[in-house]
Amino acid sequence: MIDLALLRENPEIVRRSQAARGNDQSTVDVALEADRSRRAALAAFEELRAEQNAFGKQVAKAPKDEKAALVAQAKDLAERVKQAQHAANEAAEAASVALARIENVVIDGVPAGGEADFVELRRVGDVPAFDFEPRDHLELGEILGAIDMERGAKVSGARFYFLRGIGARLEIALMNLALDKALQNGFVPLITPTLVRPEIMQGTGFLGEHADEVYHLDKDDDLYLVGTSEVALAGYHKDEIVDLADGALRYAGWSTCYRREAGSHGKDTRGIMRVHQFNKLEMFVYTTAEDAEAEHLRLVALQEEMLTSLGLAYRVIDVAAGDLGSSAARKYDIEAWVPTQGAFRELTSTSNCTTYQARRLDVRYRPVVDAADGAGAAQGAAKTQPVATLNGTLATTRWIVALLETHQQADGSVRVPEILRPYLGGLEVIQPLAGGRAAR
Repeated sequence: MIDLALLRENPEIVRRSQAARGNDQSTVDVALEADRSRRAALAAFEELRAEQNAFGKQVAKAPKDEKAALVAQAKDLAERVKQAQHAANEAAEAASVALARIENVVIDGVPAGGEADFVELRRVGDVPAFDFEPRDHLELGEILGAIDMERGAKVSGARFYFLRGIGARLEIALMNLALDKALQNGFVPLITPTLVRPEIMQGTGFLGEHADEVYHLDKDDDLYLVGTSEVALAGYHKDEIVDLADGALRYAGWSTCYRREAGSHGKDTRGIMRVHQFNKLEMFVYTTAEDAEAEHLRLVALQEEMLTSLGLAYRVIDVAAGDLGSSAARKYDIEAWVPTQGAFRELTSTSNCTTYQARRLDVRYRPVVDAADGAGAAQGAAKTQPVATLNGTLATTRWIVALLETHQQADGSVRVPEILRPYLGGLEVIQPLAGGRAAR
């Protein structure tokens, strides 16, 4: 949830954020009133409970002949306390619901509007030009024996696939390249759970407007399949006070991801661009609110280093507020050029979620205090504060689309980027299978 102090003291900032996202600004007024009602109900309950405690002491000290009448009064007071507690609980629940309708406050400078209102920040690399008719990634994948959509559909249904032979090796090579990049930059690797509890999925903000994108195992399990290891990584330190004295905590989560892709019928149905299952290496960072924006740019730089090293042309965009997830205060997407589509398509995203997820999951840190500030200052400053969380993709299955199409040759072979060759046993060129297609 958002910072309650910000909501109470600067509601206009929250209204502007809701407006930039295209959300109803009245949610702010509803939340303020619900918060006031919650505090009033809690105060009334605590006042009655204090009265009950004091009255209990009075009963204990009363003469025997007066106790019967006092006990009757105590029972009446106990009933009033019970009712007040119930009212306080109801008010707290109503406030929680009202606050949940307010998404993270966007950072100043984020463009307003929807999906088409992003701001392009830069383009890097040369868009490939061919003196032949380029093949799309699925045709290339089939003649290389790398992608088998037909059998994927036979086994699991639409938008499932097999990566086989060089396709499987290529994905593993990409993921290992990304893992090495993460290790070189101080990330701790984790292989994360892909099933999480409802409170973890809810805490990261994935059960809002896009809940229909998430696979849910109900009945006896009540677990959710994650669409990104961000979810498990955000929950990793739930209900903890983490130590940021030596700097940010940086993790790289390797996992299989699952997305229902609800509402995307007819979009990217060919090949492996938009599928129900894929693998991903996700960067996740816990840091201070003050350092979050600098950390965000650091994650983008790592992503750009990866794409540049793979010889892909790309652009970086500042995503508009209305196209952000509920947890993100700012998101940068990096889109690579896909030749047969004649367009840039998203390969990575990286989001600054500020303290929104941490407040929901109760992840805090204790600021380091300079002893020279004095004991009184140190004691006050040592109060725990919510961390800021950030996430960003460092490699995923979708990258194979841009790699195959960008580095293809007229005969259907594909040049392997030099940086990937050590991960493929020195392979320089992926050759088509004899006969042109994988065995049927």
